[in-house]
Amino acid sequence: MKIIVCVLAGLALCQAYDYNQLITDSLLFYEAQRSGKLPSDQKVTWRKDSALNDKGQNGEDLTGGYYDAGDFVKFGFPMAYTTTVLAWGIVSHESGYNKANALADARKAVKWATDYFLKCHISANEFYGQVGEGQADHNYWGRPEDMTMDRPAYKIDTSHPGSDLAAETAAAFAAAYLVFKNSDSSYANNLLNHAKQLFSFADQYRGKYSDSITDAANFYSSYNYQDELVWGATWLYKATGDQSYLTRAEQLYAEFDLGSWGGGFGWDQKNSGADVLLAELTGKQTYKDTVQGFCDYMLYTQQKTPKGLLFVSEWGSLRSAANVVYICLEAAKLGINADAYRQFATQQIGYMLGDAGRSFVVGFGNNPPTHEHHRSSSCPDAPATCDWGTFSSSEPNAHVLYGALVGGPDANDNYSDVRNDAVHNEVACDYNACFQSALAALNEL
Repeated sequence: MKIIVCVLAGLALCQAYDYNQLITDSLLFYEAQRSGKLPSDQKVTWRKDSALNDKGQNGEDLTGGYYDAGDFVKFGFPMAYTTTVLAWGIVSHESGYNKANALADARKAVKWATDYFLKCHISANEFYGQVGEGQADHNYWGRPEDMTMDRPAYKIDTSHPGSDLAAETAAAFAAAYLVFKNSDSSYANNLLNHAKQLFSFADQYRGKYSDSITDAANFYSSYNYQDELVWGATWLYKATGDQSYLTRAEQLYAEFDLGSWGGGFGWDQKNSGADVLLAELTGKQTYKDTVQGFCDYMLYTQQKTPKGLLFVSEWGSLRSAANVVYICLEAAKLGINADAYRQFATQQIGYMLGDAGRSFVVGFGNNPPTHEHHRSSSCPDAPATCDWGTFSSSEPNAHVLYGALVGGPDANDNYSDVRNDAVHNEVACDYNACFQSALAALNEL
């Protein structure tokens, strides 16, 4: 599994792992998360069609999209963030995907989400942000095709706003426009029209989506919506070149004093993403300095585990590290402290892939996880039983969930490959997003 490739990128970067394989495997993980009617070219064949009756409050077809994590809820906010980040990685590091012969599958991964979001955006100011009720879903352990619980759909509208959800989905559509504009221009233009409508809705009708879709508050409660408004406007400027979007992004950035927030990037935190995009699009030193301040803090000051993992949060520690890695790789691409950030990225990704003694990516490398907290892969093929007994079993998951990045270790590098530890051993769409985009960036180098 180990191949040593050293490339000169200012300083030597030594690649000890097969990034091509990892990119391919991560895309298989997204296939395994697909909801709805699966396509004829589905590679993850142990998954079956599921949730074919997902409907809106007036019977709208809401099939498709991605299951969030080890469960079967379609949470629109982290799904939109995941889509934006995957699209960003394709736009920014297309040659990294081409090298892995994975560009077509990467585009399909984005389109699986955007096709669903198009269904969810039923009118200019109405958007379905969740399908499935969190607790009822989490009370079930089994295959998605065997679910029988109600799957209500929840939306935002002018009287129940969700600026964060609408603006993040606008960002996803705008980023996806850039993915498809040369390969499918009519599809791309449709995405862009929806992006503009959703951003306008987000900006005009202000509020947190988790105050409107209250079930989401138990799982993906939004801290605020200000950063998403800046992020959405910035992506629309990147997609359109329309100066009014840049003006709006910078106005909002100043109004919300985003530069003083301290850095961060993840499903609920877009400020460092906005900083690096604004640095790219405007060339202004103030944005570059803010990004560098964040990345330098993460490299030189932020807590590390004894074996060297950047430790930002206990829940999904590897996801948090990968999010920082991708932002700093984008900063490096702009010439900001490039050698140091790329070395740091290579080291952090190396930790995830086995440098600390084991792999944290299912189906890859040395001693990878086999008991990840993930319902569908834990279930043997029908008609075998799959229930809470399967959950409690010490048997490995019945199917290999290739490419899934697990939550990861604690602050002292402790990790147990057990199914009942969702904090450290669940997988999720947002966990793989920056991880996969960082792999594409490193592969390009």
